[in-house]
Amino acid sequence: MLTDRQREILPTTRESTTHKFSVNGFEGYLTVGLFDDGRPGEIFIKMSKEGSTLSGLIQGFCRSFSISLQYGLPVDDAVRRFKGMRFEPSGGTSNPDIPEASSILDYIARYLELQFGEVASEPPPAGRPAPTPSSEVRVA
Repeated sequence: MLTDRQREILPTTRESTTHKFSVNGFEGYLTVGLFDDGRPGEIFIKMSKEGSTLSGLIQGFCRSFSISLQYGLPVDDAVRRFKGMRFEPSGGTSNPDIPEASSILDYIARYLELQFGEVASEPPPAGRPAPTPSSEVRVA
């Protein structure tokens, strides 16, 4: 199916958020480049095991995910497609808001949902504090 949508290009200089994470001991950094209105427009993931097959596949995922966002795919729709994917590494994470992940892509999808999805704009349920960006760095 062809689309009439135009690709929205990110500004040359843009805000971004970098988040350090770990899934079952595999460390990585997620950087989310933002459009001027605060929507995510690109993602980059740097894994500690550079050059591995996993790292290469993750880079392909990032390119596809970023292009989808730039063509207007809402974060929540993108998250729905990757949340729950199961493959190694999986297990405990370094994020108390996401204590377990079934894969790195599951973790990334759930993190993006918490930070940028519709869930992020809703108040937390009674008795539960809002997720905290404890390991994030904002970059201009």
